[in-house]
Amino acid sequence: MSHLMNTYGRQPVAFTHGKGCHLTDTEGKVYLDALSGIAVNTLGHAHPAFVAALAEQAGRLLHVSNIYRVPQQEQLADALAQRSGLAEVFFCNSGCEANEAAIKLARFYGHKRGIENPTVVVMEKAFHGRTMATLSATGNYKVQAGFEPLVSGFLRVPYGDLQALKQVAEHHGNVVAVMLEIIQGEGGIYMASSEYQQGVRQLCNEHQWLMICDEVQCGMGRTGEWFGYQHAGILPDVVTLAKGLGSGVPVGACLAGGRAAGLFGPGNHGSTFGGNPLACTAALKTIELIEAEGLLANAERIGALIRSELAAALKDVPGVVEFRGKGLMLGIELDRPCGELVGRALAAGLLINVTHDKVIRLLPALIFGEAEVRELVDKLAPLVRDFLKG
Repeated sequence: MSHLMNTYGRQPVAFTHGKGCHLTDTEGKVYLDALSGIAVNTLGHAHPAFVAALAEQAGRLLHVSNIYRVPQQEQLADALAQRSGLAEVFFCNSGCEANEAAIKLARFYGHKRGIENPTVVVMEKAFHGRTMATLSATGNYKVQAGFEPLVSGFLRVPYGDLQALKQVAEHHGNVVAVMLEIIQGEGGIYMASSEYQQGVRQLCNEHQWLMICDEVQCGMGRTGEWFGYQHAGILPDVVTLAKGLGSGVPVGACLAGGRAAGLFGPGNHGSTFGGNPLACTAALKTIELIEAEGLLANAERIGALIRSELAAALKDVPGVVEFRGKGLMLGIELDRPCGELVGRALAAGLLINVTHDKVIRLLPALIFGEAEVRELVDKLAPLVRDFLKG
């Protein structure tokens, strides 16, 4: 009997070690990892330079708290500011914590402007986390059920609908921010168009709202740019990061610029573990290796290759609805619920995920290469065909 709280529907496998894009289980079976810990293992498994950096830092210092200066934290903030175009960074431990910080920042901004009940506009099908505020901002009633009353102060609109936002501007005077994922991961791998992102940026400028981009899943090079919003040529006021930032070491970040910069002061927000030396070393090494190994360009090239190869392998297969995504954040929508494919893929030595009931989600490490693409297609395409035949 396990004493673990029953909060996950786990697959019947445990892994002992990994190397590159492959994992080995307790029975010695090897799997191709096309999920990378749900977009976390940016550098794959056991990257030698990454492991060496962590070991060296662990041998010197793990944690001191934010009562003191943390040089690695300062260096990481500089690195993220330089690549994002934003001005300052708060470090935490996860995506939901980063989004909590963004929501608090938006409310604080509203109160500074004299708005008594500040409202954040959020999107249908969004996923921002499972803490009470981020759960309330999330657009999935299944994950909200049983946790009411939800946190107030959110107004929901359809994702990608600029007209709906314009109507909000006309009828709601308490709005202080718009919060959206550049790519909705849990919502089915839907990407906000460049035109929509640019329109949101313009509306936020016109009405003095903050534009908050949740890049927890799609940030850190996964789309082929450091940040998904960079494809649209815009600059948000707030950006949240986690998942791939530390390549498996828990670290999150809330970046602020424009109207959002300079708002928080000592005592307004904090985190005991956030930005400790080990986590920041992991993130700094991740950034260094992404650049040294050309992984931004690799994400774009290999992502396009996966889409084209899978599209060719599944051409004219009834039941395949659409291929979506950007870089190495990909979705294959089928015409029926396909959750059982996760178990079938596991049996075939492949790790995938299904989101939004009908969408096969692929989130390979940024080191994925052409050999791994061939292995992925050879394993996944027959599984999809056989499933749809049934």
